[in-house]
Amino acid sequence: MPDVTRTKHGRPVHHWRRDVVELAALFTAVAVADAVANSIGHGPDGPALLVISAVVLLATAGFHIWWARRHNHAPPGPHDTDARPPAVAEQAGPTASATPGEPSPGPSGATTLWRMRTTVRDEPGSLAALCVALAGRRVDILSLQAHPLAEGTVDEFLLRAPEALDAAEITRSISRAGGTGTWIERADTHDLVDAPTRILGLATRTALDAAELPLALRQLLGRCTIRSLPAGARAVGRGDGAAAEETVPGDGVLEGTVLRLKGPEGEVISVERPYLPFTPTEFARARALVELDTRLGPRIPRGQDVLTLPEGNSITLRRADTADVGAAKAMHDRCSRRTLSMRYHGPVRDADRYLGHLLSPRFGRTLAVQTASGRIVGIGHLLWDGDETEIALLVEDGWQRRGIGGQLLRRLVSLAVEAGCESVYAVTQASNTGMVAAMRGLGLPLDYQIEEGTLVITARLDATPAGSQLPPREDRPARNLR
Repeated sequence: MPDVTRTKHGRPVHHWRRDVVELAALFTAVAVADAVANSIGHGPDGPALLVISAVVLLATAGFHIWWARRHNHAPPGPHDTDARPPAVAEQAGPTASATPGEPSPGPSGATTLWRMRTTVRDEPGSLAALCVALAGRRVDILSLQAHPLAEGTVDEFLLRAPEALDAAEITRSISRAGGTGTWIERADTHDLVDAPTRILGLATRTALDAAELPLALRQLLGRCTIRSLPAGARAVGRGDGAAAEETVPGDGVLEGTVLRLKGPEGEVISVERPYLPFTPTEFARARALVELDTRLGPRIPRGQDVLTLPEGNSITLRRADTADVGAAKAMHDRCSRRTLSMRYHGPVRDADRYLGHLLSPRFGRTLAVQTASGRIVGIGHLLWDGDETEIALLVEDGWQRRGIGGQLLRRLVSLAVEAGCESVYAVTQASNTGMVAAMRGLGLPLDYQIEEGTLVITARLDATPAGSQLPPREDRPARNLR
């Protein structure tokens, strides 16, 4: 058989010289055997000729074995590049030559992580074509999920690509391979966690704290806006300008880039993103999280911290919920009209009406400041406002200027960091010097915006102040995992 065990550029190489030698040896052996047979049959020296022929055949076999070992079975040397598999040659490092038009990983081998989704035809070979296209650009597929649709399949990839390869080039390669509706964005190391593990982690967080549901949905579904409309409320914006009651069946509704689910208390949870329609798989996962939250009922962690104020008094910081509405109303009664107006920016007589919403874990997290006697003297709210996060404080007049507001604010910002928020904002008045000073005391970058006497202060959470109790940036959970 021709020798095809060695390859060059992925193609078998036929060594014609060895073929010629093997054929010559074969014909020589046949000729010698024929001559010996004739001589034995017609001459008196038959035994001597048989011995001679055996010696010739042994010599021929020995020569053949020596030739084969020298040119085929010897292990490849360090410079025998043709004997290396193609994958090894391509991964040999910066000195390996790349095919013209392919990006080189560069001297440092730097790479970039990408999340990509694309839609392919539901037929054999469609996914293989995408994988071949990515391999041609030297892109490594770290994980893959398939979302079957009525027509076609949405494939979701986690990719590691050479740093020199940008998103547009990857998208063009996928398009040529048959992918449509391609969406791509940068990923980070948190995305390396496989989908089942990540979903179980989100379910665990939701089971421990009812306030985690909106965050879990956001991390499950990616960059999206989540709103909650109370049961029986009327929503505006149906295309005809008329108001309509927001109703959702028990199993929810999936409408392209919008999905609606019935919340634990009968409210409507609306999730919307401006791109990439939700898949039935994503809809089923979101519905399972909401169903878990509904079955477990209201719950918050019961841990608490005891702090000592500068004058020596001890206070307790703990999570609060709707069970604390009565104590919060009693605190309102002890607050001055000026303190309430600075907090609620409206008629003080309506302050009590907001407490049911503000203290519900469905809309955020609340911290209460409690004295040794059990009286609540301060409340801080971290509220999920669509895709933004609002922070608000209220401290009873007799307990102001004791550092309580600063402690509340730092704890709330820590909760925002743990939740993966990118920023928090506070709405106050320019005359509220206490709130302004507390925001400045965070040591974070601040943005100020004044509109008709209202001051909006936004703190960016992309930097950790020195000496603060905030978790380091590299330890914060990733937001928008999908």
